[in-house]
Amino acid sequence: MSRLLVIKSSPTGPTSVSNLLVNEIVARHLALDPSTVVTERNLDVEPLPHLTSMNVDGVRAHAVTEAEIETRGASDRLIAELFAADTVVIGAPMHNFSVPTTLRAWFDHVLRPQVTFGYSEAGPKGLVTGKKAILALSRGGPFIEGLADHQESYLRGLLAFIGVTDVEVVRAGRTAMGPDARAASIAEAQAAIAGLVDQRLAA
Repeated sequence: MSRLLVIKSSPTGPTSVSNLLVNEIVARHLALDPSTVVTERNLDVEPLPHLTSMNVDGVRAHAVTEAEIETRGASDRLIAELFAADTVVIGAPMHNFSVPTTLRAWFDHVLRPQVTFGYSEAGPKGLVTGKKAILALSRGGPFIEGLADHQESYLRGLLAFIGVTDVEVVRAGRTAMGPDARAASIAEAQAAIAGLVDQRLAA
């Protein structure tokens, strides 16, 4: 039985390509393993508050005020979902060469000292072990090898920091370059998803 934690971050709802790819990943898991348990966080529908001086100690220190206690509770729930999953599926469109701020807020709540990461004499150590991740990434332009952007590299870096290093990526580019280019890119991504999920569940 697979346990998926699904994180959607696109603000474009039903027209979102990254959401479409995430749904395809989930549907493929369920088709091959109907016992799959899916927990979904749609950060567009239920955005998390950004960390400020009013609530940051709820994640980084000792929660005292009402805002800090509320933030600590949200962080606890999100981290529990993360630890309960065996695979994290993250959908993210490119926004200003990075990812939506709603997704960054999710990471701000789950990157918690001594809970999801710690420090040793050797440096930082991720405490979220034994997990896999699938990134469903979209962008209006093409994916170009070596292009200096902070979409995939940013997500890989944050996941690795908490200990998730087994990461697969599905990409759909050229979504703003006309209907034919969009459809072709989505079809390629869907084919990649089928092969990826089939291989993972067979392993």
